[in-house]
Amino acid sequence: MTSPNIAREPGPTYRRPISVLVVVFTDDAQILLLRRCQPFDFWQSVTGSLKNDESHADAAARELLEETGFTEEGELNYSGVSRQFVIDPRWRDRFAPGVVENVEFEWRYRLPAVSGIKLDKEEHSEYQWLPIDEAIETVWSWTNRDAIKQLKAELS
Repeated sequence: MTSPNIAREPGPTYRRPISVLVVVFTDDAQILLLRRCQPFDFWQSVTGSLKNDESHADAAARELLEETGFTEEGELNYSGVSRQFVIDPRWRDRFAPGVVENVEFEWRYRLPAVSGIKLDKEEHSEYQWLPIDEAIETVWSWTNRDAIKQLKAELS
């Protein structure tokens, strides 16, 4: 029997398999993309896993702030879309053993015009604003591509 006074080693902290994708765009359909370096080099929108007891609305606002510095310059809205996908094997060690799928909630952040951002250099190496069609072709993940395609259809 273990004594309640004995300190235990904390176990590994795993990410929740629930995340947000925030497509940042302007009134003239320019899309903000961030260049991620780890675990490999690719372009993406703002993304991140939900913390324990965090709603996807709170996670979207937090990730937007952490990755761009944006707070109230634009308008953050939930698109009403969520997607389930298989977690890329290069990220699976971040999740509990046996977890292979993630649910992603799609958010959008609309700005009046292109703006500079406060890039989180620990997560991304650079950013660029691209016309919507070029952004669709540039992003790595299918969920990001589908989110931008849906936005394009709604803006047309």
